[in-house]
Amino acid sequence: MKELVNKVLLIDDDKATNFYNTRVVSKHHCYEQVSSVQSGKAALEYLTSLREDTSLLKPDLIFLDINMPAMNGWEFLKEYEKLETSLTENIIVILLSTSSNPEDVRESIIHHSVADFINKPLSLDLLDTVFNTHFCQKQKKD
Repeated sequence: MKELVNKVLLIDDDKATNFYNTRVVSKHHCYEQVSSVQSGKAALEYLTSLREDTSLLKPDLIFLDINMPAMNGWEFLKEYEKLETSLTENIIVILLSTSSNPEDVRESIIHHSVADFINKPLSLDLLDTVFNTHFCQKQKKD
């Protein structure tokens, strides 16, 4: 069983949401590091910079907001799926949204790179569920 999620990347345009979610993730014993960016574009830049900057840690988990200006979550996913496999392999992407639109849930299932769809806000219990569902299960399969 995997003991820790080494790196979490939060992608949300709302500073207060990123601040809150960063605090929650930081308090959970199974999540080691957390970073946040305020746009899909910034997240893509972070991921592509992993090739050159070996001091950056590749995320194991991305929490992605759907409704953002300039590049929304769906647009991010289209670009994310074009990245080199070496940059995206073994990253679990979870949509984190206030949306209760069933179409958003269906759309997330269609995308190959989306592992789950959960509603904001993050909580320690929710992080337990994410860890147990997506990381403990993954270790059993390996």
